[in-house]
Amino acid sequence: MEKDIYKASRFLYILEAAFEYFISILVGGAYLAKVTSAIGVSDSLTGILTAFVSLGCGFQMVAIFIANKRPVKGWVSLLHIVNQTFFALIYVVPFLHLTQAQKIVCFVILLLLGHIINNVVFSPKINWFMSLVDDHKRGVFTASKEMVSLIGGMVFSFAMGAVIDKFEAAGNVSGAFIVCGVSVFALMLLHTATLLFSKEKPSEIQEKLPLKKSVGELFKDKNLLKIILISVLWNVVCYTATPFYGTYQIKELGFSMTFVSALSAAYAVIRSAFSRPLGRFADKYSFAKMLNICFLIMLVAFIVNAFTVPSNGKVFFTVYYVLYAVAMAGINSAAINLIYDYADKEKRVGALALKSTLAGFAGFFTTLAVSPLVSYIQENGDTFLGLHVYAQQVVSVIAAVLLVGLLIYLNTVVRKIKKNNE
Repeated sequence: MEKDIYKASRFLYILEAAFEYFISILVGGAYLAKVTSAIGVSDSLTGILTAFVSLGCGFQMVAIFIANKRPVKGWVSLLHIVNQTFFALIYVVPFLHLTQAQKIVCFVILLLLGHIINNVVFSPKINWFMSLVDDHKRGVFTASKEMVSLIGGMVFSFAMGAVIDKFEAAGNVSGAFIVCGVSVFALMLLHTATLLFSKEKPSEIQEKLPLKKSVGELFKDKNLLKIILISVLWNVVCYTATPFYGTYQIKELGFSMTFVSALSAAYAVIRSAFSRPLGRFADKYSFAKMLNICFLIMLVAFIVNAFTVPSNGKVFFTVYYVLYAVAMAGINSAAINLIYDYADKEKRVGALALKSTLAGFAGFFTTLAVSPLVSYIQENGDTFLGLHVYAQQVVSVIAAVLLVGLLIYLNTVVRKIKKNNE
């Protein structure tokens, strides 16, 4: 029996994803809202900044220009060090002796550059590691990878939330920022180690295509474009509402960081519990069928959040978060695996990059378009069309309506496309 020389690298990939996830926790959601509140950023702008992760995805097309620069291990590792250093420096901004406007500019530059660089290396890195996984086991493997990230993230988030609450209770917000910044830097070192000790499979000749031809082939593949449109439309739905939930938890709903961390813990447990069953379902039937189930669950989640207010916040937002966890157990892995289902091997890096680019820009500009509505509702005393509602309730309704449209597209167009192996 031939020895599996990539077994250790697959294990390191699982750890790599976990460390990267821990860093994303500290530069998003309620943690990001803490920093933006400290430097005087409005809720609508915080929503836009939260969507920077989507805007960063818009730069994944750069990966097509450097996809043939093999091996990818060296430059991917180096660029990851740079982007994660920028993320660590975010927590230094509140300490700078600058005006409020200057602090905001520094914060925006660091956050945006961090996400841009992170996404430039995303597709080549994913292709590097996913090439080490058996195609017939991708569903279970990605589910296992997510489970480790989520369970680890649960413990990490709960611990960080408790530490931050302790510092804030003592009136030492600066201490909390120092802990977060040092944590990001330490995680960067661990993440870098997983990359450096992983092996890279030698590239196959058929994977290498001239740049002009590779880009042209992507746009000629109509079925592939239909698959990519799923991710684009999902980002439109998602970024209509979710970027504004971070400040909603901290401000209007008044959650403590410990409660936010408890929600994250519940999210991790539930998403972990459903990841492998959904992965097995996708391996047996298809990722498109799995996605249909997950989108229906997400539709219910948005409807629940449309009725979430301070008086019922802890109960309703928890219900939303539980449903969100179940849905995301399948949605995240499906975004990548649909490409592997329908794209030829030589198109995969380019297809992943194109998907993330179009979806990234769609998500960011959706948030940019919705932000004025959020500001308008808040500036008018949480009133919209004569009704007393919070902005986050309104955007949840809009997201639910858009998701109905996405479900129709998935079932009438995408599920009728035949996979490469059919």
